Amino acid sequence: MTQDPAAVRIDTSRPHPARMYDWFLGGKDNYPVDEEMARQLLTVDARGRDMARVNRAFMHRAIRWLSANGVRQYLDIGTGIPTEPNLHQIAQRAAPESRIVYCDNDPIVLAHAAALLRSTPEGATEYIQADARDPELILERAGKVLDFDRPIALSMLALLHFVGDEDGAYDLVGKLVDKLASGSYLVLSHVTGDFDPEGAAKAAGMYKARGLTLRPRSREELAAFFDGLELVEPGVSLTAEWHPELGEVVPVQGDDPIPGWAAVGRKR
Repeated sequence: MTQDPAAVRIDTSRPHPARMYDWFLGGKDNYPVDEEMARQLLTVDARGRDMARVNRAFMHRAIRWLSANGVRQYLDIGTGIPTEPNLHQIAQRAAPESRIVYCDNDPIVLAHAAALLRSTPEGATEYIQADARDPELILERAGKVLDFDRPIALSMLALLHFVGDEDGAYDLVGKLVDKLASGSYLVLSHVTGDFDPEGAAKAAGMYKARGLTLRPRSREELAAFFDGLELVEPGVSLTAEWHPELGEVVPVQGDDPIPGWAAVGRKR
């Protein structure tokens, strides 16, 4: 497990997306500041918990699809607090030799990293404590576990909407994808304001007031992350509608779509 000693202090003075996500999923690894922010977001869209569950279910389906299509290496950036089944469990059930590197910047994830490292004997799992905005460091450390001359699935799920345009969201994805071998995949899910621009703007304002970034992106803006890649059918779709046959239906409130896009793209 790779970490920076200075990175293990948990800041409970302001909310963190990984801990808020944990609260939405019903977890206990969060603080009052995270719950307070999460509850405020529910006043904008009462389906916050549904959004988290739908995103988690997409991860399960995407990893099943990738495993069935021969992927045996995964780099998961923005891992979040472990919930079962996690990515490595799904991948290694399908192919025990699979190798997985997790990466997150919240020290509370590091505190639970042991749960991320329960690999099969045939495979490997590793955890990197690093920020998504430092792709060079991530690539260097991931290269100790993963073979970048062979296909890798790069997953950044419910992450990039926390990286603003001013932080070079497209550039950092490009740097990571450039290092992947032919036959690798990019897997993204992303919050959108396409269905409720006013609500999305209000939520972004809540984040900004706490010194955090929320950058919802349109369907077209998400598709731009896949420039030069071959999109897997059905292309950019609602998160809940990407290969639903590979998982169980997630019950949600109401009939309106959960405001998120998802896609998987293959590097030629």
